[in-house]
Amino acid sequence: MSVAQFAAAPVADAATHSSVNPWVALAYLVSGVFFILALRGLSSPATSRTGNRFGMIGMAVAVVTTLVTHDIANIVEILIAIAIGAVIGLVIARRIAMTAMPELVAAFHSLVGLAAVLVGWAAYLNPGAFDLLVGNSIGAVSKVEMGLGIAIGAITFSGSVIAFAKLSGRMSGSPILLPARHVINLGTLAAIIVLTALFAMAGPAETMPLIIGLTVLAFVIGFLLIIPIGGADMPVVVSMLNSYSGWAAAAMGFTLGNTAMIITGALVGSSGAILSYIMCRAMNRSFISVIAGGFGADDSAGGGEAREARPYKQGSADDAAFMLEQADKVIIIPGYGMAVAQAQHALREMTDLLEEKGVEVKFAIHPVAGRMPGHMNVLLAEASVDYDKVFELEDINSEFAQADVAFIIGANDVVNPAAKTDKSSPIYGMPVFDVDKAKQVFFIKRSMGGVGYAGVDNDVFYMDQTMMLLSDAKKMVEEIVKALD
Repeated sequence: MSVAQFAAAPVADAATHSSVNPWVALAYLVSGVFFILALRGLSSPATSRTGNRFGMIGMAVAVVTTLVTHDIANIVEILIAIAIGAVIGLVIARRIAMTAMPELVAAFHSLVGLAAVLVGWAAYLNPGAFDLLVGNSIGAVSKVEMGLGIAIGAITFSGSVIAFAKLSGRMSGSPILLPARHVINLGTLAAIIVLTALFAMAGPAETMPLIIGLTVLAFVIGFLLIIPIGGADMPVVVSMLNSYSGWAAAAMGFTLGNTAMIITGALVGSSGAILSYIMCRAMNRSFISVIAGGFGADDSAGGGEAREARPYKQGSADDAAFMLEQADKVIIIPGYGMAVAQAQHALREMTDLLEEKGVEVKFAIHPVAGRMPGHMNVLLAEASVDYDKVFELEDINSEFAQADVAFIIGANDVVNPAAKTDKSSPIYGMPVFDVDKAKQVFFIKRSMGGVGYAGVDNDVFYMDQTMMLLSDAKKMVEEIVKALD
């Protein structure tokens, strides 16, 4: 007996009177365990590489098991497709800049969603190949699973395309608020649910227009849900789309009877949903409002009103270098401006020089800094910043009162005290760093004209202990490094 025949050999399940393959079930269980270990490893920067390896092993086990135990028409074609995809993925991963990682993640999410749509349509057009036939038609339960998989996949695809366009600058990051958008969104979602129910109950001759309508509306609602979400909420959007891609995979897993897809999809879907909820709380956003496409957004929001000219102190790299080397404790708060300027390597070099001079340096990371979950952690890891120096908001916020310098590079909303004092501010209630308690604040930004994604001015700019360093972040840090030498 060959390996394939042995692995595919079923045993009878007395309870269900169905054929169950224990070796396949065991392999998929092992794969699921590796995926769980991957999530556990990815929970910390120190173990993230190990987590990635566990994920790759789990996926390899699942893919090999599927290839060995399923009756594939042409294994050579499948392997060629896998090789082509692997080469494309490898090339993209090697060439992509770390600053472009958020839009890459969004683009990959779109592919997961599109794959779910294509698999669903393949199962619909050739149900016999997927063992979905009950008599001469597809079973009602399989139709529900198929419809949900196609709908969620289509929403994931079109939503991810919009997220990619906004993150990559191909589309404005500002919210696009359509008239009566809430009614349109709710109506479209209701129509998708109705079409799914009708599709499940329809006869073979009536299903084609229903599944076409279902697919089209799902693509449309994906666009409508993400268009009204502004750039400030992009980290939540990326996490949310990740969750959608997981649920799409899980739904397709039920359609195909593939345990590995069900397990993996459920893990990705649930973990993405939990992360999205945590990030919404960190941003003082309503989870329901974000997943409903900015359901509670104010059409007038956006901070477009003219700002009063206020006095501020402007300094140079030499001024900053002198005060930094005199300090005992420095806390650095990075933001998206650091990512855009690609200043993380220069920042690490500055950190090394300060530590050589006996200065204690720590990094403070806000949960929503950047454009995707963990964006700042990834950039600092790329620059080989020691994990032990990187702290989350709740772990380091109390230390600003003892800090000699709060060094803000490219961040804005996450240090804005309006979140604590101004009830009319769009960021009110969002936890922010208490940089106003530090003895000295250095704030690197390109100019005084810009504000954060929330569109509100920042009182930190005008504090007595704040020195504005107006320049490109990388250029300014490199000048500080030269002054420290």
